[in-house]
Amino acid sequence: MAYQGSFLLGISWMQPVFDAMNALFNPLMALDPTPNNPVLTVFVISAAVSLLTVTAQKLLVDQDKMNEMQERSKTFNKELREAQASGDGKKVAKLQAQQMEMMQDQSEVMKMSFRPMIVTMIPILLIFAWMWQSVIKDMIIVLPPAVYYCTFTPLFHAFGQWIYGGNITTIPYGIGWLFWYFICTFGMSQIIRKFMGFKNGF
Repeated sequence: MAYQGSFLLGISWMQPVFDAMNALFNPLMALDPTPNNPVLTVFVISAAVSLLTVTAQKLLVDQDKMNEMQERSKTFNKELREAQASGDGKKVAKLQAQQMEMMQDQSEVMKMSFRPMIVTMIPILLIFAWMWQSVIKDMIIVLPPAVYYCTFTPLFHAFGQWIYGGNITTIPYGIGWLFWYFICTFGMSQIIRKFMGFKNGF
């Protein structure tokens, strides 16, 4: 399959990259029990992306330090609100004097949060570009009814109809590949985070 550039990187020298991704992902699609309804293919890709992002967070972020700083910030904000509500000017002034330290903590938390994103951003964008211009882009994913309802898809469809007008799809239990990808990524990230011992959620 030849690519005329991508929605993200519309430059000809990216063609070898997409050819390599074809060699990686096309056999996966061929193994899908329902190639014309690649539920499993999108699930596997989203699981791989989730594993990549969570592993990067595990390796590049000091989770104990981040949790400690976040808890300290929550405690500080709670004490400041309580002091302001009670009119305790002396305590408010004391806490405000500590705000610079709290701001430094927040800055450190943001820096730690950006590290995994910087490492994983390019691979994830390339995978998106491949999916966007593969045959997956034009497919409607048809879910088993139980999955369709357990993921609250009818509510999202109703919301989409309200925003955009008209039906999202007329295919029963059908959703776009991108929505299915996000459902899988969110769910798999939660499972992998638990498995890797993360204390916080997504």
